[in-house]
Formats: sequence, structure tokens, C-alpha cells
Amino acid sequence: MNADLNGKVVLVTGGAGGIGSVISKSFAEQNAKVVVHYHNSKNNAVKIANDIGGTAIGADLTNSKQATSLFNEILEKEGKIDVCVANAGNYPRESIPLWDIDDGRWSNTIATNLSLTFNTAREFLKHASKTKKGSLVLVGSTAGIYGEAGHSDYAAAKGAITSGFLRTLKNEAAQIGDGVRVNAVAPGWTVTQKKIEEGLDQKHVDKVISTMALKKLATPEDVANSIVMLASDSLSGHVTGQIIEIAGGMEGRLITGTK
Repeated sequence: MNADLNGKVVLVTGGAGGIGSVISKSFAEQNAKVVVHYHNSKNNAVKIANDIGGTAIGADLTNSKQATSLFNEILEKEGKIDVCVANAGNYPRESIPLWDIDDGRWSNTIATNLSLTFNTAREFLKHASKTKKGSLVLVGSTAGIYGEAGHSDYAAAKGAITSGFLRTLKNEAAQIGDGVRVNAVAPGWTVTQKKIEEGLDQKHVDKVISTMALKKLATPEDVANSIVMLASDSLSGHVTGQIIEIAGGMEGRLITGTK
């Protein structure tokens, strides 16, 4: 796949995580100059950046001032930002029904998914409004499309990103000019290296794939390839405001607790 990204400056937020690291490497394979953003995973981010000839920069993107500083630092070093992949987010591991979710968990999940993405998108589009070009790819989840029992907070945050937020940014980007595009991906069940190391519950996997046309889980490479395609003006120059579900033809999310 020739995405014609040679020399493009690409920011991948959460670029050192299980999916983010593969996204970072995939852009580097297209000869892009990748900025690997991290919050807590500095060592891994630095290693990935060194491996791909990129740069690692840390910031807490839930903090608007740190988000501004991140973009300013990139612009000072690179002079431009052509592509931004708003991948950073946080999935709360404990499954809790809405009536038992406390204010702290709700606020934290919204902050580390929706607010974080808002801060990232705002800074990128602020830059794009001056250059009149750029591609923003938001990373949502099928939880935001089909819902996910036990994770109403996460589903609400991701659903907002890939619905009203995406479509509004698409229209606002059009006011800047035809050179600015905004799209999104919504990964489903994805097998990261960490999940493999922790061990997969085959019974759970069987239940998950029962809702999918393709009887297999996604890989981080599946997600990264779709993001690279959307980011590329050569491959997706007439695509904006769209969501690609990377979920094997999923018909819905698994409803837990039913007999």
C-alpha cells in the first residue's frame, strides 16, 4: 500500500500502547516522521521512537495547557503537523452497571476519552485552520456504536466521538477548505500483545465472535492499516466524516449476565 506519506509529520497520541505502537510503526513504514505521544509509558515510547526514527513526547492530554504545549513543541521541532491520530484513551477494566458507577469513575472515563480527544482535535484543527490542510483520524470503539454492558461510561464517551463530534468536526473542517479531512475508526475486539501475554479465555472469545460475520478477532495491524488509509490524501482524498468499523462484520455487542 503506497499511501504517499513520505516526509509527512504524523502525531499518534497514545502511540506507545498495544494498538498505538503498531499505528506508529505503520506510519513509519510509509516513511512518515512519527511523533509518538505518551502519558505514562515513557520508556516504551522512547524505544518505539528510536526504533522507527521518530520522536517521543509526553503530555497529559486531559489538561488543555499540556495539549497546547505538546503541539507547540512539535511545531517548533518539525514545523508542521500533517496528520493527527487521536488514539489515546482509557478503558476501565472493571465491568460495573450504570447504577453502581460512582461520580469518580464516570468523570475519569469521560476525561480520559472524550475530553482528551476534544483537546487533541482542537489543537490540530487550530493548526490546520492556518495551513488549510491536514487529516485527523479519531479512534472510537464499537462500544460507542452498539453499547457495552458494564461500561456505559466508556460507551458514552466513544459514542460521542464517533457520532456528533465527528460529524460536527467534518463540517467545521469544510469551512477551512477542501484540504482538511476528519474521519474515524471504531475497532471491535482486538488482540494486542498484552492480551496474548495475559492469556485469552477461549470461551469468551467464542461468545464474542458469535456476533461477527468473520469468526476471528481483529489485530492491531487491522486497525493501523485502516487508519493509514484514512490519513492518506492519495488513498482517501475524497473521504471525510466517515467511520470504519474494524470489527469483522459485528452485528452487536455481547450482552453479559444473560442466561
